[in-house]
Amino acid sequence: MSYEHIITTINDRFVATITLNRPDQLNTFNSKFAVELNTALRSMDGDSRVRVILLKAAGKAFSAGIDVNELEGKTAMEYRSWIENMERPLISIARLKKPVVAQVQGVAVANGMGLAVAADLTIAAENVKMGLTAINVGLNCVGPIIPVARCVGRKKALELLLFGELIKGPELKELGLVNRLVPQENLDEEALLWAEKLAEKSPLAVQIAKQGFYSTEDMDYFRQFDLMNEAFARLCTTEDAKEGVKAFFEKRKPNWQNR
Repeated sequence: MSYEHIITTINDRFVATITLNRPDQLNTFNSKFAVELNTALRSMDGDSRVRVILLKAAGKAFSAGIDVNELEGKTAMEYRSWIENMERPLISIARLKKPVVAQVQGVAVANGMGLAVAADLTIAAENVKMGLTAINVGLNCVGPIIPVARCVGRKKALELLLFGELIKGPELKELGLVNRLVPQENLDEEALLWAEKLAEKSPLAVQIAKQGFYSTEDMDYFRQFDLMNEAFARLCTTEDAKEGVKAFFEKRKPNWQNR
C-alpha cells in the first residue's frame, strides 16, 4: 500500500520499519497522517513477514505534535472526532500483537511525545527532548499524558502536563520514558539492531507476553497472576515452546514456526 506521509519497509530479519515522513512540518499530525500511521501499524501487525515494528521519523524531529493549522472552525463534536483520530495510533499500539519499538531523535512533543512513549519500547538519541507542551499555547495534552503517566506516576505526570517543560535525555531515561539512549550518530544502527534482536525471540512468546501485560495491567494483583499463568500454560502447548526448549538442550538456534 502506498502512503503520502508514511514510508514502510520490511527487511529479511522480520523487522518492519514505519517512517513518519513529513519532515518539513516536523512530522506533525494532520488528519491524513494520523489515518495513514494507524493503517500502517495495523497492516504490519497482520503481515506474516513481520515480528517487530520499528517506528522512526525522517528529518530532524520525531514529531512536534498536532498540526495546529487544522484546529479552527469545528464544533465540539467535530473536535472530539478529530482528536480521537489523532490519538488512535497511540491506542492501537497497545492492541497490536507485535511489539513496537520507537526510534526517537530531535524533539518529540505533545502528541509526538505520546506516540514515542506509547510504543512498547523506546530508544532515543542522547540529545533528545520531550515535553507535553500544548499547555503553553492554551491547550493541553490530556490524551498523550495517559501513556506518560503509566511510566512516571501521578505527581510527575501532573507536573509535565501543567508546566509543559521540555525534558532532556538523561531525565527521560531516569523517569522510565525511554529504555535506551545512544549517540545521535549511532541511532539508526542501534535501533535496527535492537529491533532485530527482539525479532529473534519466539514470535508467539513475545506476542502472548505483550497481550498479557496490557490485558492485566489494571487488574487486581491476584487476578493478574491467574490470567498470566493461564497465558503461560497456553504458550507451553505450542510447537514453538517445544522447539525453543529442544534447541536450548541441543545448543542451537531455534527454528520458529509461529505455531
